[in-house]
Amino acid sequence: MEDCASDEEYYYSDRDSLDGLENEESEFQCAPTKGPTTKVITKESLLAAQREDLRRVMDLLSLREHHARTLLIHYRWDVERLFAVLVEKGKACLFAEAGVTVVEHQDLDSPLYSTITCDICMEDVASDEATRVDCGHCFCNNCWTEHFIVKINDGQSRRIRCMAHKCNSICDEAVVRNLVSKRHPDMAEKFDRFLLESYIEDNKRVKWCPSAPHCGNAIRIEDDEFCEVECSCGLQFCFSCLSEAHSPCSCLMWELWAKKCRDESETVNWITAHTKPCPKCHKHVEKNGGCNLVSCICGQAFCWLCGGATGRDHTWSSITGHSCGRFKAEREKKSERAKRDHDRYLHYFNRYRAHTDSFKQESKLKETIQERVSITEERDSRLRDFSWVNNGLSRLFRSRRVLSYSYPFAFYMFGDELFNDEMTKEENEIKQHLFEDQQQQLEANVEKLSKFLEEPFDQFSEDKVMEIRMQVINLSVITDTLCQKLYDCIENDLLGSLEFGNHNIAPYKSKGIERASELIACWKANNSDKYVASDHGTSEFDRPSGSGSSDESGCSSRKRARKDGLGGGLFDLNLPAEVVDRT
Repeated sequence: MEDCASDEEYYYSDRDSLDGLENEESEFQCAPTKGPTTKVITKESLLAAQREDLRRVMDLLSLREHHARTLLIHYRWDVERLFAVLVEKGKACLFAEAGVTVVEHQDLDSPLYSTITCDICMEDVASDEATRVDCGHCFCNNCWTEHFIVKINDGQSRRIRCMAHKCNSICDEAVVRNLVSKRHPDMAEKFDRFLLESYIEDNKRVKWCPSAPHCGNAIRIEDDEFCEVECSCGLQFCFSCLSEAHSPCSCLMWELWAKKCRDESETVNWITAHTKPCPKCHKHVEKNGGCNLVSCICGQAFCWLCGGATGRDHTWSSITGHSCGRFKAEREKKSERAKRDHDRYLHYFNRYRAHTDSFKQESKLKETIQERVSITEERDSRLRDFSWVNNGLSRLFRSRRVLSYSYPFAFYMFGDELFNDEMTKEENEIKQHLFEDQQQQLEANVEKLSKFLEEPFDQFSEDKVMEIRMQVINLSVITDTLCQKLYDCIENDLLGSLEFGNHNIAPYKSKGIERASELIACWKANNSDKYVASDHGTSEFDRPSGSGSSDESGCSSRKRARKDGLGGGLFDLNLPAEVVDRT
């Protein structure tokens, strides 16, 4: 009776299902178009993406570019946080914390200073062989150059501080580039590359795509970092931990589960539960008969019950010269626990693997279904719209994926490893029953949807196809609703009630994981000759008032940067900087 009630509770009429889909489509059409909240930054658009944030800070604070970059690197390219500190603490405190010094100092070309004593090497040098930085400290060019080279080699090129004692001022990147390039041009290029890539390496909103081999792209998000994204290369991954997309598992849960599946932890549990160590050679021996006297391959006989060494003489009831009637509670408890833990793991692992395998098999359905649709469309039929098939297939993929990762979540949510101290046994059981009820309802409807999509509808009559169509539409709405309910249960009833909120999951999206759109680097032909960033040509930054539009042919998403840009052009960003340096 409970199963029937469950089906009735989540049953939708065909008309309701169609209305639901129509309303969803109409809302999407009527609502203003909103672009994706995630962007793909290619090596062509990296400079434009960086300059977009630089321009905001430069315009607001009337700073030079290297000062704006120093501020942004200090605040990890979080423009909003930088502005918040400005409002809360003021400009002076903002500059002091980031090591930015903007002061007027006397020009070295002044005749008042024909020679200068360098406080580092204690040598007197001509004024044209010394350099004064923004903080006012002046040292000879040789000392500056050696200082810069050491810092670049140590990986500190993004924030090179002044050599003066207790001076926190950050050196002008133009000074660094000018002095280093005279002696080591390749080192200057390395310095420029580090400055450019700091937008990715130091930015919490931007991360490299974890594809292998590396696609060379980075992903920038605008909203919560606990999200799942799809790169333009096709890889779907968790932005927070850069592993495969794994919601409704939290990142910690998935890390533990992946480790558990690939290492030998469960093998150890099985060995503990089903074998005993030989008292002589300590190799593990598995019992293959009913007699409690077992023999190791080394020749040693021992008692299976207690593990003690014995002779070989025995009867059905006892072993000669041996008695082990004392109950060893700790050993039995350890063995029973290991067996119970192993059986529990296998329960969740087998179901996780089953749904993962089903997902792989169902992924092959797409080509088969396209062939069936083509065959059906060639017939003289009133059926012309087969979007319900593709929509149903997309819902099947998303629901199957949610089901697959719900089992690792349940394994840790209701086990003893993570939340044993935050829930009583009774609370654990209540929450587990609540979760499993929703999980089973979703599982049952996903299997029904899979069954109807696998039907060879190209061989059926029109009435039969219409019946399958209504079932697929109905089940698509049901599975989507149940997925959302399952996520709500996890976020509000399970994880939301925990005292320590270390487990965040990516939100459920009915339309699937969002595919990031490419951030286009556009060449802008105007007096300033600057790159601008736009989202598929819909918006641009740094457009001066009264300036004309770009050329009639538009701007290419693959157009190369100018050679005289930052660091003499763009670098090959197919690998992160630390990998490039080793090649």
